[in-house]
Amino acid sequence: MTALRSTLDTGSPEHLAAAEAMRDKLAEIESEHAKAIAGGGPAKLERHRKRGKLTARERIELLIDPDSPFLELCPLAAWGSDFQVGASIVVGIGVVEGVECMIVANDPTVRGGTSNPWTVRKSFRANDIVMQNRLPVISLVESGGADLPTQKEVFIPGGRMFRDLTQASAAGIPTIALVFGNSTAGGAYTPGMSDHVVMIKERSKVFLGGPPLVKMATGEEADDESLGGAEMHARTSGLADYLAVDEPDALRIGRQIVRRLNWRKQGPAPRAGVREPLHDAEDLLGIVPADLRAPFDPREVIARIVDGSDFDEFKPLYGSSLVTGWAELHGYPVGVLANHRGVLFSEESHKATQFIQLANRANTPLLFLHNTTGYMVGKSYEQGGIIKHGSMMINAVSNSKVPHISVLMGASYGAGHYGMCGRAYDPRFLFAWPSAKSAVMGPAQLAGVISIVSRAAAEARGMPFDEEADAGMRAAVEAQIEAESLPMFLSGRLYDDGVIDPRDTRTVLGLCLSAIHNAPVQGTENFGVFRM
Repeated sequence: MTALRSTLDTGSPEHLAAAEAMRDKLAEIESEHAKAIAGGGPAKLERHRKRGKLTARERIELLIDPDSPFLELCPLAAWGSDFQVGASIVVGIGVVEGVECMIVANDPTVRGGTSNPWTVRKSFRANDIVMQNRLPVISLVESGGADLPTQKEVFIPGGRMFRDLTQASAAGIPTIALVFGNSTAGGAYTPGMSDHVVMIKERSKVFLGGPPLVKMATGEEADDESLGGAEMHARTSGLADYLAVDEPDALRIGRQIVRRLNWRKQGPAPRAGVREPLHDAEDLLGIVPADLRAPFDPREVIARIVDGSDFDEFKPLYGSSLVTGWAELHGYPVGVLANHRGVLFSEESHKATQFIQLANRANTPLLFLHNTTGYMVGKSYEQGGIIKHGSMMINAVSNSKVPHISVLMGASYGAGHYGMCGRAYDPRFLFAWPSAKSAVMGPAQLAGVISIVSRAAAEARGMPFDEEADAGMRAAVEAQIEAESLPMFLSGRLYDDGVIDPRDTRTVLGLCLSAIHNAPVQGTENFGVFRM
């Protein structure tokens, strides 16, 4: 056994200060999560309950297996925009009758569950996860369709949501729609394109155009029930496969549908008899310093998330700014790449490239733990081929076929973000700790670069350089980049799948690995040309 030994001093002033800073950041994140949970606010929620309806999260809780976890994804979508935090939709992975499913629930307390531009983007992210990991989809539908004031940003791209549903069905991935209320216009196509549809008597209303639109378009007088009621669709149109008496009954029928799917995972099963890490997850709060310029040893993180803290390190004496090695997590084998002292050199790039190739040969998923300022710059490094070598690592990441998961713990700057499988490189899942930052470079460095370029431009024109204006510019740029590199800003734009408590990292990764193994796990030998 090669269990990692921890040298972390949890009583040191540095650790205690870092833990306190992390708790403060977690409190900020929790307050933003509370906004998503609050939906449309107390008045809208009260009106919703007076109609005898459950909230989106209550529906999910009754749908999933008792006492099972629900991994909510992108809960901060739309943060910092003009729209409600959460983007009027709840998405996540839950276990229904023992089957991991992607659950997509409209929040009808937010503008009637209509889809705004961020709802569309969040739905796309959910559908990507469905296709990559072969997760059955359960849509809990109550939507007025497109948010009309923003239709120019919703209508054209939003059609992909329905295309995705039909493509999932064609790929053999079951799609189930439970309709809880109005499902109008574009919202009607979710049940229309799902494999299985449940409607609720006297509650579900599914039509392309409601009575007012029908009156305007054709002059025909029609009421809700005859036009799109649940009984009409169950008895006449055939759109409804099942007719439920109330919301709990609809959820019961939905569970019954999943139970009859005869669903089987296509990836290998985890090892039985999983061992917990030897070291306390509580310590993870204080590992990342508040000042990301200070280094930390990622082995202290690995020791608190992998089974038995057992880690077989690969090339420990070579390219020491990148820790690589093999472990298991909740019984699933993983290859781990974790930044140590931030900067990636040529040696780290070679090491990562070989390791990624080996993981593909062994059909082993990869876990990337980010804390990097990027690839090293400077004359000697450029002459030594850092561009070629960094490109090798990015080539390997780009063409690797085993599943990737990324966790941003600290800095994730520049091309190092790409080499460590940032969002643009399609990791199956990507999460951030509240301590993380991501940008083209650090705020001070970016402001300094702009200052140097401006000074050189002034000299070239033979004009005096305004030092006072430069100082103001640098301060403004640093503040802007600092704000735009923080997790809430990035999570609001769906550049991650959620900002998580470091103590939950092992659990979150275990849920993701289990979901990943619904699909086959298979590597490749086909990489691009490596410029040696």
